Amino acid sequence: MSASALLPDDLRAPPAPEDCIALPPDFGTRFMLVVDTEEEFDWGAPFNRESRSVTICEPMRRGQDYFKSAGVKPLYVTDYPVIDDAEAGPMLGEWQANGEADVGAHCHPWVNPPHEEVVSVAHSFAGNLPEALERAKIALLRDRITEVTGRAPLAFRAGRYGVGPNTGRILADLGFRLDTSVRSRFDYSAQAGPDFSGLPVKPWRAGPGRALIELPLSTAWAGPLGRMGGRLQSMIERGGLAAGVLSRARLLERIPLTPEGVSAEETARGIDALLSEGARLLLFSFHSPTLAPGNTPYVRTQADLAAFYRWWDSVLLHLARRGVTPAALGDVLAACGPR
Repeated sequence: MSASALLPDDLRAPPAPEDCIALPPDFGTRFMLVVDTEEEFDWGAPFNRESRSVTICEPMRRGQDYFKSAGVKPLYVTDYPVIDDAEAGPMLGEWQANGEADVGAHCHPWVNPPHEEVVSVAHSFAGNLPEALERAKIALLRDRITEVTGRAPLAFRAGRYGVGPNTGRILADLGFRLDTSVRSRFDYSAQAGPDFSGLPVKPWRAGPGRALIELPLSTAWAGPLGRMGGRLQSMIERGGLAAGVLSRARLLERIPLTPEGVSAEETARGIDALLSEGARLLLFSFHSPTLAPGNTPYVRTQADLAAFYRWWDSVLLHLARRGVTPAALGDVLAACGPR
């Protein structure tokens, strides 16, 4: 669906100029880390309701210790299997109670009750579900997080970034204040998912009455042709020889801020490109199963895991050199303020 056909309350719709958020000068230039906190499953296999394993609490504790020592307060957006786990759920609640982290919601519809839909690729994007079912899943997730942690979640990220025409209204009705489902400069429409191609990399007000803050994942167009990234995106999505040549020659690189499949050197170029665009809030992200070898394509071995932490050492150093400091969920909500 083209952006012009979307209703203004749709989280996939480009914001009007007046809905773009101007961060106050005293906010500075900051970055935030959001961790997609989810069960371990085979990324190459069909979606399966029985794939609900949560076994990496110790690796998550190591990761949390690392970020705490670095002065970073992560936002763990957790899905139902994790918050419902007897060890993982209380662990997240403890970190939040101690002021070390925040906990938000992350809906993987195929493992999130109620289980009424046929499991499929299209239904893995919750925004494709009937409104009543999408609402019921997010409400049950919100309620379980509240029960386990003692606080209702304020932040949400759709699994697979799968927002749809009703998601904004559902989130506003359920008391969420911030959505971070939009992956700017990516298009998932070939998989029956959302198209975020033309959306900004800076925060904006979204949803009914513009009651939500949309905080998109950060993706840079870097290189001499960076200014043409939007016009060339369809070619980048298709891949192929031309896209590969542009990327290898560093003429045009699409660089998401993540340690998953992106080198520290590429990420530094992405940070610099976003700062040159005037971005003052950068959003980093990765999946919690990456914290242990063998769960995701990005960390298969102990050597890969060591490289994951070296990536963070390098990127955090580059951020510090550029004067970009950590921000937590509360900092962002305060800076964006009420409408």
